[in-house]
Amino acid sequence: MNEMEELYREIILDHNKRPRNFRKMEDCTHHADGHNPLCGDEIEVFVKIEDGRIADISFQGEGCAISKSSASLMTSALKGKTLEEAHREAGIVISMLTGKGATADVEELGDIAALQGVRQFPARVKCATLSWHALEASLKGEAGTSTE
Repeated sequence: MNEMEELYREIILDHNKRPRNFRKMEDCTHHADGHNPLCGDEIEVFVKIEDGRIADISFQGEGCAISKSSASLMTSALKGKTLEEAHREAGIVISMLTGKGATADVEELGDIAALQGVRQFPARVKCATLSWHALEASLKGEAGTSTE
């Protein structure tokens, strides 16, 4: 394993062991549930929008290390961003994970680039994209989404 792969692995393990923003948000303005029936991951995403920005974002749920790490990385990265920036970043990450986009630009995505290794394991891509799809569903006013 090269140094970059080892760093990515450490980032994912850290976010799994100590997920950021892992809590139910009572005063959210947007909320959606995400479910991955293939492996049983269930994520709830809570977003509080103020003045066109994500003032707060959190998640809770049960899932594998990849889904929990991805949700933690997502919430850390999107807090304070405009809705336009959040939609753009979600599109980039989903494209990166599904193989429809180029490899991640570490300077652009920061720690989220750690997720690009998931592309090597097609069965785990749905785990990594679940929270991002739930985010998009919440912002569209949808109650939930599934990776089916």
